[in-house]
Amino acid sequence: MIFITAKFKVLPEYADQWPEITREFTAATRGEPGCLWFDWSRSLDDPSEYVIVEAFRDGAAGAAHVGSEHFKAAQQRLPEFLAQTPRIVNVTVPQDGWSELGEFAVRR
Repeated sequence: MIFITAKFKVLPEYADQWPEITREFTAATRGEPGCLWFDWSRSLDDPSEYVIVEAFRDGAAGAAHVGSEHFKAAQQRLPEFLAQTPRIVNVTVPQDGWSELGEFAVRR
């Protein structure tokens, strides 16, 4: 799978609105057949920073995402709300979902 994490530094005046600003893009991406997950989180240390964790089935699914109309629309719309260019980590990993974090195994 293609595993991606990116940090979005949002202009402070839009930070609280970011989930609504990205709502359509998020819903459309989650609806793609090759999308495994697409989840936003807000930084605990910096309320104007959001982190996305996303995964796509394979390179073809990732390419379909980048080529989609909703991605192209987001490329045009979202930068006006950002304080800087997002930073990204993008890797291919040989699995198709989450693994358990054994070091923190829950024993009940």
